[in-house]
Amino acid sequence: MSTLYFPNRQRLPLLIFACLLILLVASLAHAHWPDYAQLAATLDQPLSRLRWIIGDISEVAFYKHELPALGLLLGACIGHWAHMRGYRWQGFAICYGSGLWPWVFASSLLGLLLSHALWGWTLASGSWQPTFVAFVSLPAATVLLFGAGWRVAITGALLGALLVTPASLLLVNYLCYPLQLPVVVGNVGGMALASLVAFMLCRRFPSWVRPCHQPIAAEPVAQQSDYGVIWTLRRVLADFSEAPFLGNELASLGLLLGACLAYMLAPAAPAYGSLLLIPMITGQALASLVGVVFWRRQWQIRGWYPTYIPIVSIVPAAVLTHGGSWQVIVASAVLGALMAPPLAVAITQRLPSYMHGYIGNVMSMAISTLVIVPLVGVLAGGGI
Repeated sequence: MSTLYFPNRQRLPLLIFACLLILLVASLAHAHWPDYAQLAATLDQPLSRLRWIIGDISEVAFYKHELPALGLLLGACIGHWAHMRGYRWQGFAICYGSGLWPWVFASSLLGLLLSHALWGWTLASGSWQPTFVAFVSLPAATVLLFGAGWRVAITGALLGALLVTPASLLLVNYLCYPLQLPVVVGNVGGMALASLVAFMLCRRFPSWVRPCHQPIAAEPVAQQSDYGVIWTLRRVLADFSEAPFLGNELASLGLLLGACLAYMLAPAAPAYGSLLLIPMITGQALASLVGVVFWRRQWQIRGWYPTYIPIVSIVPAAVLTHGGSWQVIVASAVLGALMAPPLAVAITQRLPSYMHGYIGNVMSMAISTLVIVPLVGVLAGGGI
């Protein structure tokens, strides 16, 4: 395992926090808040392109705006700082108690920037493109699997930009758009396929990542809890930041507060200008609640269970496809909560040990979305 760590790593979260806070204040001080259509139409302008890139950080939750993105990162920074000092109010330990959040952030951000440098030209087509996928997939999983160090972080970022982003681009543009499938299927399908290839390459060329001798928290670890009402509510909140490998209430709170603030300032800006942010968040919270309650026994046995999956796939895809009626919200939340987590676990258990388990999660997202979203249309009376 590499022994190279960030200098003054106890102070690093404060430095990142200060930079993010400056960006947040600068964003709030801007007089004009373009809606999503205006943003997408002006991506040739540097400020609009910067907003798109920052918005990619919150894209996994379907919010697509710089305020929830900055809120997520600010909350993550506080969560990591509190974890390093052992404060009880830290909530669920960020990045599963591994202490690797700075490296996860560095690798994910570098992967995102490289993806835009290599594939940002695809946005000139005028249609939405999955430029965000490297931020919430292989780079973070590589760090969590192999540990800290620039070799690992850069390898994960390069593989994310070179494999994950083009795989998702191909699936979205040549499968989802022609067949009118939810684009999330292409996003997560690309993550899964590219990550399978990437981890096989890492096994073939182990010097790229220098696997550590001591185990890293590649998967969440069990925590002492009574699994009561308070734990349930905390877990539901933490699920909102689970997809970017954080799983922390403070990070989730920053994400949600940023999304709500963005909606208040310009309702047509977040969530692709759909004006469906509130129904979307409602369905996401309900999906997590149903999943956490229904699969409580699995949480107790395993210490962690992927109840977050419908939040970043089935529910928002159903709401954007069929609208924000209560029938769509309830049907997508309940069906997603019951089907997606056990499917993810079944797939993950069949993966080789040298692959990160998130692959099973994203494969479950793709399959569950393909099955449930059309079914929700039928149940809600909208047809397929």
